[in-house]
Amino acid sequence: MKTKSPKIALVHDYLREYGGAERVLESLHALFPDAPVYTAFVDERALGIHWSKFADWDIRTTWITKIPFYKQLHSPLRIFSPQYFSALDLSEYDIVISSTNAYFSKAVSVPNGVQYCYCHTPARSLYGYETMSDWKKNPIIRLAGTLINHYLRIVDFEVAQKVDYFIANSEETASRIKKFYRRDSVVINPPVRIPAKPPLSKVEKKYFLYVNRLAFSKHPDLAVEVCTKLDLPLKVVGEGKMLARLKDIAGPTIEFLGAVNDEKLSELYAGARALLYPVKNEDFGMVPIEAMGHGVPVIAHRSGGPCETITDGVTGILFDDLSVEGLEKALNIALKKKFDQNKIYDHSKKFSEAVFATKIKNLITAKQ
Repeated sequence: MKTKSPKIALVHDYLREYGGAERVLESLHALFPDAPVYTAFVDERALGIHWSKFADWDIRTTWITKIPFYKQLHSPLRIFSPQYFSALDLSEYDIVISSTNAYFSKAVSVPNGVQYCYCHTPARSLYGYETMSDWKKNPIIRLAGTLINHYLRIVDFEVAQKVDYFIANSEETASRIKKFYRRDSVVINPPVRIPAKPPLSKVEKKYFLYVNRLAFSKHPDLAVEVCTKLDLPLKVVGEGKMLARLKDIAGPTIEFLGAVNDEKLSELYAGARALLYPVKNEDFGMVPIEAMGHGVPVIAHRSGGPCETITDGVTGILFDDLSVEGLEKALNIALKKKFDQNKIYDHSKKFSEAVFATKIKNLITAKQ
């Protein structure tokens, strides 16, 4: 007698940008292609060239979409996001996998099944970590944000207790889940697209690379300032509110490429001398793994996820002082060092999509 396959649904905070969380969602959807995806809302325009990745999915949104101007107001409306998700009827599902960061998709109720929460991090804005914008700079926003965040921290803790099993994307995130939610978790690193064979470039590598959102917490200004100061070529991949400012401080060696497709990004990685990754307390950091998958060393701040994924002096350089001076010093060390591309590539394979898929399936099978 055949065992009936469990009915599965996926839940994601929202679809309006394309980053590491969305790449995880893609891999979960590839694992469970028949699973519908529930999300607070979708903003096709904001997703830009990346919307095509999701366009043919079975996507179901919440009642936030009935609120006028919800796409513009999604951030302040976050205070109601637990209600968006708890209102979803998921009673027909045996397994629900939520993918969450700051928008409370873990608040879903799964009355006849279990919820696995893939936590990219407890919301950074609630627990004192740097966020995409420097919101504390404005005194009025700081006051309102502080009051709202106090309320949301209480809600966040309560919602976290509804989860049956937590999955953390890194040891860093696992420690935050334990600290803020008092819950244990299983660490399964995110899936990174690693080329099947080492795409080692034989051409002379002449430029450095920055790949990330152009946002406050990612510190793209440090990469731009250092390469401008040292007269080194830097290609900047990404979009964000800091673009205008970055262009103002950039010298002639800096090239802004905006959003690029996966094929172009792979080409850029293959031709780079090193990836610059000046991010403080990163939750995990998929971009450094992508770079290492092309044999490219990574220059990253010594904090958060990169401490788990970069071997200092072997697959990259870790630096302590998150400043122009600190990044400049690390970059000069990298310039003098010869890295083994094959060794870097081999290191990256432990974070592949295949490894992720196996671990997710094994976890779910073990808990059934």
